[in-house]
Amino acid sequence: MKVRIETHGCKLNTADSQRLANEFTRTGYSIANIDDVPDVFVLNSCTVTQGADKKARQALSKARKSFPNAIVVAAGCYAESGTADLEELAATDLVIPNTRKVEIVSMVGARTGLEWQDSSESIVEVGQLLGRTRGAVKIQEGCDQVCAYCIVPKVRGRERSIPKADIVSQVQALSSAGCPEVTLTGTQLGSYGFDLENTGLIDMIRSVLEETDIRRLRVSSLQPAEFSSELLELWSGAGKDRLCPHFHIPLQSGSDQILERMRRRYTGEGYLEAVAAAKAAVPGCSVTTDVISGFPGETGDDHKRTVEILSSAELADAHIFPYSLRPGTSAAHFEDQVDVHVRSQRAEEFREIADAAAKRHRLSFVGSTRSVLWEGVRGTSGLSDNYLRVRLEPNEITVAPNGNRRGLIEEVVFKRLEGLQLIGTPAN
Repeated sequence: MKVRIETHGCKLNTADSQRLANEFTRTGYSIANIDDVPDVFVLNSCTVTQGADKKARQALSKARKSFPNAIVVAAGCYAESGTADLEELAATDLVIPNTRKVEIVSMVGARTGLEWQDSSESIVEVGQLLGRTRGAVKIQEGCDQVCAYCIVPKVRGRERSIPKADIVSQVQALSSAGCPEVTLTGTQLGSYGFDLENTGLIDMIRSVLEETDIRRLRVSSLQPAEFSSELLELWSGAGKDRLCPHFHIPLQSGSDQILERMRRRYTGEGYLEAVAAAKAAVPGCSVTTDVISGFPGETGDDHKRTVEILSSAELADAHIFPYSLRPGTSAAHFEDQVDVHVRSQRAEEFREIADAAAKRHRLSFVGSTRSVLWEGVRGTSGLSDNYLRVRLEPNEITVAPNGNRRGLIEEVVFKRLEGLQLIGTPAN
């Protein structure tokens, strides 16, 4: 029987989906190719915004229409926060919230008749990594910070760390299966190890580097206060040429007043200090961020402060989100909600600033050479080590040693910029 898993949202969901694919294959299912008609369709959903909820409902309805005989499963964060809504949706056969995600395969098996089979295989083949050349390993789950706008603590629970030995084992298994890059992901990476003995984020990353042969290792997201000199030294020390020079540092707002109201644990100046520290310690790195426009109580002056911080940071990219009211969060009860049109206008101003900075950042690399991991069906598009999208020069495409560049890491000379994509040719 064939299973298709569609993943929405963050890298944490990607890690969950890859683990789920492994469990399905160990039970006797196969992962459906893009042209296959699946017997089971699983949506690993996101619920960070109202738009994410809508996207999930649309995906489930499309799956029901496209695969009328398949078992359609709604899983993930929206299945946790909107269980009742999804159970009423005609498209779904099973709604499995995060609190029961370990039961997904057995619950599907109860419908299909395939029972759990123990197997010595510890990881799916790289070709079954849901069409990706980059793996994701979850190091931590849940969040205790409880930001005023965020539903994640309710849908993923309290913080808990994955044992270091398990992380090392998963990374090495992916590497052994041919996966050249792994991202360490979680909700609050900086608090990794608080519930374990004799380890923390820095120790865990160092252990992964020392005890595995993974060629590329990424760290998904860190808070401004977590950028210590000891952490950054990993990029020039134990992780030299293997730890990817890309840092995702959420901003959310540049206004100290709004950051405090959001329950964020840094200031606008503290954010700029973290960005400066990362750039100084890791030359050529890319720094990306998240920004929310129109949070309740945000004044024109608060907005201008975010404009100032975003402009000063000179980032490689920014994900801009107009504030989305989420039932179950404290911000949903704030009376000074900002008009929806104002939220959108402010978001558009942020995007203009972010797009201009993204273009300047990419232009600064034209003429330089960096390593690129090729991916996609033809292996002609990829990601540089510092997380820039690169496309192979069309008229200079040469055949890779194995006939396809997909999964190959090679040095690439960046010739020019088209839109926000660098165009390059192999250095050799």
